[in-house]
Parts: sequence; structure tokens; C-alpha cells
Amino acid sequence: MLVEEVMTPKEKLVVVNQMAPVREALNLMKKHKVKAVIVDKNGEHGAYGLVTFKNILQSIVAEDGDIDLLNVYDIMNSPSVSVSRKLDMKYAARMMVKNSIKRLLVIDDNELHGILTMTDIIGVVLDEMDA
Repeated sequence: MLVEEVMTPKEKLVVVNQMAPVREALNLMKKHKVKAVIVDKNGEHGAYGLVTFKNILQSIVAEDGDIDLLNVYDIMNSPSVSVSRKLDMKYAARMMVKNSIKRLLVIDDNELHGILTMTDIIGVVLDEMDA
């Protein structure tokens, strides 16, 4: 089974601009009930990033609770770890487990196609167990 068969597609992802305030990213996460947002690349040859609840919590602690002083760019993980949509899911899952990664961006030719999460993989495993 390929990553593209399991991933959450780009159309369902929440994307934020690098220069957006951290509060905007947090509000998007709350509104869409997601634990991470994709940070758009800053140009054709730029890198996509990722902001998670953990990044935001760390920034709140570092800034003594004042996240209004920070932009997404200041706290994002970039470049984010990514895989090709044509990769066999088992290799992506192995990489995630081995390196304690919860989310992988799915990128080909420097264009975002989706995200692969532990939840996506667990869903497939559970479906296969029921079959």
C-alpha cells in the first residue's frame, strides 16, 4: 500500500502563512480541530514547514505566555520531514516509529500533496485486522 492511498490529502489540510502571528495558527488549529498546521513555503524553491501544539506550547513557555510577539516562522519546524506519495507505507511507518515522528508531509517535486500521520497508519492497520 502506497503513502498516497493512506495520507490525508492536501485539500483537507489547514495551511498558514509563515509570517502569520502564532495566535492565528492556534486559532486555526482550534477551529479545524487539528493538532498541527502546514506552513506554506515562501517561494517556488522554499520549504514547507509544520507547526504543532507542542511548538506553540514551547513558545508560550519561552515567551512567558505572550505568543503575540511571535510569527509562525519563529516557531515552525522547517524543513519538515517528508516522504514521496509513491513510497510504500510500511517504510514511512518504520521511519516514523524509529525516529519518533508523528507526522510526515507528503511532497513530490517540492509540491505538497498531503500529510501522513500515525492516526492514518493506525486506521489502516485496524482495518486490515478486521478484514
